[in-house]
Amino acid sequence: MTSTKTVLVTGASTGIGRATALRLDRAGLAVFAGVRRSEDAESLAAEASERLVPVLLDVTVDTQIAGAAALIAERVGDAGLDGLVNNAGIAAAAPLEFVPIDELRHQLDVNVIGQVAVTQAVLPLLRAARGRIVNVTSIGGIIAGGMLGPYNASKFALEAITHALRNELAPWGIEAIAIEPGQIATPIWSSASDRADRMLERMPPQAHELYGRAIAGARKYAKRAAETGISPDEVAATIERALTARRPRTRYTVGTDAFLGATLLARLPDRARDRILSGRRR
Repeated sequence: MTSTKTVLVTGASTGIGRATALRLDRAGLAVFAGVRRSEDAESLAAEASERLVPVLLDVTVDTQIAGAAALIAERVGDAGLDGLVNNAGIAAAAPLEFVPIDELRHQLDVNVIGQVAVTQAVLPLLRAARGRIVNVTSIGGIIAGGMLGPYNASKFALEAITHALRNELAPWGIEAIAIEPGQIATPIWSSASDRADRMLERMPPQAHELYGRAIAGARKYAKRAAETGISPDEVAATIERALTARRPRTRYTVGTDAFLGATLLARLPDRARDRILSGRRR
């Protein structure tokens, strides 16, 4: 493997992570694909070349992170690791007034703390190769609306972490790059709906009385994203570009809605943007 560019992709079981792992494998890179279940590992291996190595990796489990880092270090040797794609993530949709605090902690644990934990574990390998860190954030890390507060908070945090890493690691030539997709046709949204159902069961009747309409709107958004969002392959193509470009950009938006959000909505006065996002007329 030391003669081939090497990349670790987290959250490679489905969606963007799986599309990225397979795309990089087809491009000739040696991919360590982080998955949470053995059946996902078998499925990936069956579809990829021998260069792809599935790795059991739950980003919230310290022992699995350490084990993955040790395996990669053994495989790459002194050549180090050329790239890390922090993609693992979940989405929790609920009004912040009533979101169960343990669910909020879990959202941040997966989408924020887990990303930093994996990054810390493999940074010596990235430093050896002057590698790159690619963090899959979201347009939801630039613009926040209602009902997705936990998810938005995690992605805003990951944006900040990306900027901080880019500055801190510049002396070693390590780039940190944000990928900011809009609506993507990925299982994360169906999972979000399932998670929302479980959270709603734990909320008091008052939550439904106060936020019933907004919760229904969030469900429609999640359903539309899962059905009409752009393909995860488009995000994977952008991630490949970020990993291989001679002079990568610091951020890449993916999708028309993400582009409009970053270039137009994000620059509007807060009150005007709030009205647009909430659908209020005044």
